[in-house]
Amino acid sequence: MKYYIIAGEASGDLHSSNLVKSIKLKDPHSEFRGWGGNLMEANGVELIKHYRDLAFMGFAEVIKHLPTIFKNIEFCKKDILDYKPDVLILVDYPGFNLRIAKFAKSAGFRVVYYISPQVWAWKSSRVNLIKQVVDKMIVIFPFEPEFYAGFNYTVDFVGHPLLDVIPDSPQTGEDSFRKDHNPTDKPIIALLPGSRKQEISNMLPVMIQAAEHFPAYQFVIAGAPSAQKEWYVPHQGHANISIVYNNTYDILRHASAAMVTSGTATLEAALWGVPEMVCYRSKGITGAISYFLAKQLIGRKLKFIAIVNLILSREAVKEYIQNKLTAENLAAELKKIMEDTTYRKRMQEDMKEIREKLGGPGASDKAASLIISMLKK
Repeated sequence: MKYYIIAGEASGDLHSSNLVKSIKLKDPHSEFRGWGGNLMEANGVELIKHYRDLAFMGFAEVIKHLPTIFKNIEFCKKDILDYKPDVLILVDYPGFNLRIAKFAKSAGFRVVYYISPQVWAWKSSRVNLIKQVVDKMIVIFPFEPEFYAGFNYTVDFVGHPLLDVIPDSPQTGEDSFRKDHNPTDKPIIALLPGSRKQEISNMLPVMIQAAEHFPAYQFVIAGAPSAQKEWYVPHQGHANISIVYNNTYDILRHASAAMVTSGTATLEAALWGVPEMVCYRSKGITGAISYFLAKQLIGRKLKFIAIVNLILSREAVKEYIQNKLTAENLAAELKKIMEDTTYRKRMQEDMKEIREKLGGPGASDKAASLIISMLKK
């Protein structure tokens, strides 16, 4: 079988690569072509476009790059027609992928969507399009089947693929990470400012200002694999702040707490059992407008933006959004996490509950079975 797969960001690259591994075990003659990242390419996907060339964030950034975006869409359509896959697999990344799904369905291709767009947060009208152009929707959050059932659309819940990547018990053995990056053996605080340039420039300075209150801790910035190293340069030079590239999970494995930009990383920190606080801020006039519009669209439906809070339907971790994202607020929360044992224990118990609610390991394998079963029919 020939598979065409499209992922538009780092998390999609990770989950797609694991899905590809599972499909290969079940379909030894499988061929893969698509858009994604290094992990997909390392697992045998013929990569056409890298996701780092597709990362446009915010209304102003998207408008600025509209010609490039439309050019990419047309190029993708032609490439699918030329490749003639047995199935098109779309991974999250809705702004691009739903356009491709509409085209592919009209062209007669079977369409699978793995990792649903967050239509339960905003643009729920997209469900009507999904029903028309997606043959199989595979979801990863436990509340999504009920949401889609409200639109008379049946989806398949497979659990979250991060459970296949992040162990439910800490690793033991030789610990070279701590020797290399924290020889003084201070408590490690992870800083995860995101992977896009705007995220890093908006969130990291505030995180660093908060870190300056705690000389007794070692702060480690997680350098994202898709980010350019020069984006971090203006924020270096602090005695108790270091940066480690392409090794986020080792940082989280050793961290006592974390400051995390809203996104998949908040769930990753939770699955590692790291008490955290969630950060998000858009700067400038366009940023303020973007946030206001998003607040109007999302705020009516959801109390929270952090996926860990959405899964539990309560505030498991503090969210510091827009004007609330200050060094003083982050420092106060970090102090509470590190010094209030009851507060810390409660947060860790919440994180255990998150893992339980996500359905157990095997998401990639279950998704692969669903896709191959559909193709056989």
